[in-house]
Amino acid sequence: MSFKNIVRELRVCNKAIGRRGRSHIAPEGSSSPSGDDRLEQSIWVDLPTDLLLDIIHRIESGQNSWPGRRDVVACASVCKAWREMTKEVVKVPEISGLLTFPVSLKQPGPRADPIQCFIKRERVTGIYRLYLGLSPALTGDKSKLLLSAKRVRRATGVEFIVSLSGNDFSRSSSNYIGKLRSNFLGTKFTVYENQPTGRSSNKKLSQTMRVSPWVTSSTHSYSMASILYELNVLRTRGPRRMQCIMNSIPVSSIQEGGQVHTPTELSNLGSNKKRGLMDFCSGNLRVESVLKEPLVLKNKLPRWHEQLQCWCLNFKGRVTVASVKNFQLMAAAAEAGKDMNIPEEEQERVILQFGKIGKDTFTMDYRYPISAFQAFAICLSSFNTKPVCE
Repeated sequence: MSFKNIVRELRVCNKAIGRRGRSHIAPEGSSSPSGDDRLEQSIWVDLPTDLLLDIIHRIESGQNSWPGRRDVVACASVCKAWREMTKEVVKVPEISGLLTFPVSLKQPGPRADPIQCFIKRERVTGIYRLYLGLSPALTGDKSKLLLSAKRVRRATGVEFIVSLSGNDFSRSSSNYIGKLRSNFLGTKFTVYENQPTGRSSNKKLSQTMRVSPWVTSSTHSYSMASILYELNVLRTRGPRRMQCIMNSIPVSSIQEGGQVHTPTELSNLGSNKKRGLMDFCSGNLRVESVLKEPLVLKNKLPRWHEQLQCWCLNFKGRVTVASVKNFQLMAAAAEAGKDMNIPEEEQERVILQFGKIGKDTFTMDYRYPISAFQAFAICLSSFNTKPVCE
């Protein structure tokens, strides 16, 4: 039997057994009677380990882009044995540079070449959608939707609700993964990540012992990053100045041999019994992992071009339209201290770049140590009007 037929039968088997509606890994510890009990009757469960490993390896290596990566997700949806084997074969984006499962959106990007995405803005609905790909002109309908955000105006500022779905922005939904909230002037933004209900015991700890500040007991969210825009009091002409304080990423992550925490599982926000895939938590951070030195990102200052009479940055062809929203972020190593042992190439490396290529189309390229969710939230802050910063 060819591998194409194997994948086709896996898809049919997955639809008949689970009817989950998404090609996601089945939640572990689920008490649903329609889960692994019926999967055990599948003809694929009893495959020899060596044969199973070879099948998954060949399917994974043969599909390096979407929509072909759905075959890899289909393998992980067959049963628990297939799921565990697929998790061992599929590498994290930091190593492979590929986004496969929903948890990949919360894992750090690759260290080498950045992951290239684009954002489409809908002015009427206030919805922003993040797609995987170079541009809509090159990928067309084959673009993979990663995240969506809806802009909501509040009395004290603006909120962007981030979701896995393209049209479900309810905070009670399993698709909800976090939000971006601004102050009244639009000079400070805070990125909140959804918080599993099982970690409510952390609220009993003192303020100095908490991993990060809590919002309220009902939202189950905590602050993972702060984005600050410098006030332009004198109203001088020039680009925006911004910096991002990454509360969940230590500055040691960009040191020689440094690492950043990589989540491997997702848990459901609604139930302790069902640990689903939609809760994008940053992992099981403990009290001992409080960050004393968080990573700080700052925008790379552009240079003034005398002939064009404008500020310019080298986006390497990824940005084609001049805009005040365009920026490049790199590590603010100089402000972190002289003894941080950060290589010079890391200090000059662009971690996130964002720019305009059309009326409502923007590119977003990110790399290690930030994730797709963090990069998307930072880019969303650039869409909000900031008259006091320009």
